[in-house]
Amino acid sequence: MRRFLLMIALLIVPGTASAQSHFTRTNPPGPQPVGLRVVEQYDLSRGYRGATNPYTGKATSGERARPIQTLIWYPAEKGTGRATNAGDYLRLGGTSDDFPATPAERARLEAGYMDGRVSALTPDRARAELAAPMLARRDAVASSGKFPVIIYAPSYRAPAFENADLCEYLASQGYVVIASPSTGQSLDGMKDDLEGVETQVGDVQYLIGYAHSLPQANTDHLAVMGYSWGGLANVMAAAKDSRIDALVSLDGSVRSYPDVIEQSRFLTPDRVTVPMLYVAATPRQMEDLPADMNQERSFLNKMKYADLYRVTLAPYVHSNFSVTLGQRFLAENGYGNYDKDELSVANGWLETYVRHFLDGYLKGDAAGRAFLNIPAAQTGAPAHLLTVYKTNAQGVPPTRAAFAAELARKGFEQASAIYQVLQKREPGFALSDGELNAWGYKLLGDGEVRSSIAILRLNAELHADSWNAFDSLGEAYAKDGNTALATEAYRKSLSLNPGNRNAVDRLSRLGVKP
Repeated sequence: MRRFLLMIALLIVPGTASAQSHFTRTNPPGPQPVGLRVVEQYDLSRGYRGATNPYTGKATSGERARPIQTLIWYPAEKGTGRATNAGDYLRLGGTSDDFPATPAERARLEAGYMDGRVSALTPDRARAELAAPMLARRDAVASSGKFPVIIYAPSYRAPAFENADLCEYLASQGYVVIASPSTGQSLDGMKDDLEGVETQVGDVQYLIGYAHSLPQANTDHLAVMGYSWGGLANVMAAAKDSRIDALVSLDGSVRSYPDVIEQSRFLTPDRVTVPMLYVAATPRQMEDLPADMNQERSFLNKMKYADLYRVTLAPYVHSNFSVTLGQRFLAENGYGNYDKDELSVANGWLETYVRHFLDGYLKGDAAGRAFLNIPAAQTGAPAHLLTVYKTNAQGVPPTRAAFAAELARKGFEQASAIYQVLQKREPGFALSDGELNAWGYKLLGDGEVRSSIAILRLNAELHADSWNAFDSLGEAYAKDGNTALATEAYRKSLSLNPGNRNAVDRLSRLGVKP
């Protein structure tokens, strides 16, 4: 009760005239007014609460499905909705995975969460930060039109609003931004293991599905932005979902958890082919790095098939990437080598790079793409504030899907040559006899006879000791009306397997002897 009363006092008692927020927005907002909507919903396909409470042991009452507190920032009609401040966001942290049935319970949870976030600040500073005006207007009328979608994945155990300032800014630039908290598999909370990150991947996938229900959302243009732990979940999501067109990683953990990446098995460089902007904190000293964080194990160094932009902000340490929490509510002694104003300037340049990157890759804006290639010294940023490094995608990734796309583009008759190029690029790339055989028959069944022949001929070339490969090739040639080549293929199959009765029967139908 004492904490609750303290929070009420902070919110209603005026502070001194000198008290002000430690965060200053250095970029003007974009042309779109910003709306904010909060939706408390459940992912009914996944559980969250067990049959009993893990702390009290009592039977669970109420909904046990996974709660998804969903924040949506969107372009809005000017003058509609209710003005918001930073305190309005902070309140949401108290009910991130608990949707109270009564106003009194909601107020209690909100006050407890807010108290924990401002306890290190002086009362005047706390009042100033809580009262700081934000861009978004709650429940504003959505403007007309369709806008690209950004899914935001927060850091470890963090609330959906942790980067509300950045999400608002992007909405003002013509994006629909959707976020949910970084909540673990159960009430035990997020864990920094494979199950934990895959749980957050599931949340990203849920929000992508939810975006399809929003009239403003143009889901044909989709990015996922993640900070810290969320900056591993978003890359994993892209490895699973080809609908994701771009990735923004704010000092993402894809750089920090090589063991989890290896355990996943599916997060491999050839499955991450979308462009990525990685904005990093100032590098740690070599002596501070754990043994498993090195050049050889870095996933960023292994990315060959995607454009990768790395921007390093000298004033930033890891926690600063959460502006709403890591700068607005940062204690007086938490600034290290840089002051609050330098952090605000750095944040402005973070916003600038994120906006240009997304404009370039989601909106097809040539100026946005061009900005990314400007040397840091020529961008207008303060000297020594940031460094920029880019690596270009190294061609088509060595996957079956990419191989098929190249065949469609260059012609299936080039199958052998294209396969050799991919295998030279990645010696581990290989297609099995069974895989190629099934592919060939799929094309044959679809009426793509010539394409089928090309794939089955490649199979016979790569697996010259496979009687089945030649048997299938013979069938494709026969369907194409090429009796001579069909006969040759069936006879080769028989030479490898004299017991192949299918080849004998097929040759008989062609009117030739085995």
